[in-house]
Amino acid sequence: MNKHNILFIGLDTHKEFVEVAYCEEQRGAQPIHFGRISSAKMSITKLLRHFESKYPDATLHFVYEAGPCGYWIYRLITSLGHCCYVVAPSLIPKKPGERVKTDKRDALKLTKLLKTEDLTPIYVPEPEDEAVRDLSRAREIAMLDLKDAKYQLKALLLRNNINYEGTANWSLKHLRWLTELVLPHPAQQIVLQEFIQTINERIARLERLDNELTHHIHQWRYYPVVKAIQAMRGVRLLVAAGVIAELGDLSRFDHPRKLMSYLGLVPSEHSSGGKRNIGAITKCGNGRARRLLVEGAHSYRYNANISTELQKRQEGLPKAIIDIAWKAQLRLCKRYRKLLAKGKHYNLVVTAIAREMIAYIWAIAKEVILSPVNPGLRLARVPA
Repeated sequence: MNKHNILFIGLDTHKEFVEVAYCEEQRGAQPIHFGRISSAKMSITKLLRHFESKYPDATLHFVYEAGPCGYWIYRLITSLGHCCYVVAPSLIPKKPGERVKTDKRDALKLTKLLKTEDLTPIYVPEPEDEAVRDLSRAREIAMLDLKDAKYQLKALLLRNNINYEGTANWSLKHLRWLTELVLPHPAQQIVLQEFIQTINERIARLERLDNELTHHIHQWRYYPVVKAIQAMRGVRLLVAAGVIAELGDLSRFDHPRKLMSYLGLVPSEHSSGGKRNIGAITKCGNGRARRLLVEGAHSYRYNANISTELQKRQEGLPKAIIDIAWKAQLRLCKRYRKLLAKGKHYNLVVTAIAREMIAYIWAIAKEVILSPVNPGLRLARVPA
């Protein structure tokens, strides 16, 4: 048997099975279809043992597409001492003439592209980081569910021409007013009571998730970064935790422009020859982190100021971090007014502010990671 340095293995993963192909490193070697195996951990482990015994002197390099099945295959393969790459489906090169797509072809294609180094691996979070991200997303889903229930109840009242004369909706006074309502038909009264009960249940659910999220964030390894970036205006606990949970280790970006591009906050471009056409932002990358930044960017429409709440969030932070936050506030508030004075659209202005916000967040995160106060955080960094 010939000795090989690297064996490239492509996996087309699905819920119940995995299509496997492999290719040797030799010049001119073509990908070979291995077959279909079960997606159980035992089957994946057996596949690894098979290639280890068949190619004992080779380094196994695996690749598969990111999808709803998560990263357990990546963690299983890397825990057994082999290299594994996860790639985004949107970044896989595709020929315009390809009109046939099968699982076998996908596995062969991944293997060939891995050998020719035409794939860009994505960042895979640690299990702890992914758990905090799931909790943060669950809290956001609970908030959206609560809003939906409130909208449905208000729509019911609007159809029956019932208006609340108070000032604060969903206050204790408003909820008591809802319990005293009597609708024209008994069936509608049942609907009203169900809506009220649903709202109360979802309020309690949201409170539970808020408490759990706060507790786990304080135990998280990235809590120093979450606490530090709250020194910035428009970045409270939920926004800070959501951004860091979605992006993970910000130090893997060696320049903030790469982070802006990763979030899809940079303008698209289609230039050729002497013409340069700049379009809307690319909107690639993590959409939730981008949306959280845009929400925080709205606060810069006011003049630069250190409020009491912001002062409390900055207490105990190093002076270098507070200086970065103040520098960001001075620049972004000024830029906000300047862009509006030029006649720019409100959405464009907020997006521009969000793009610069992430640059200052990157600077603060880098300051925290390089600080000797947090040596554990620096050791816990995960390479890109």
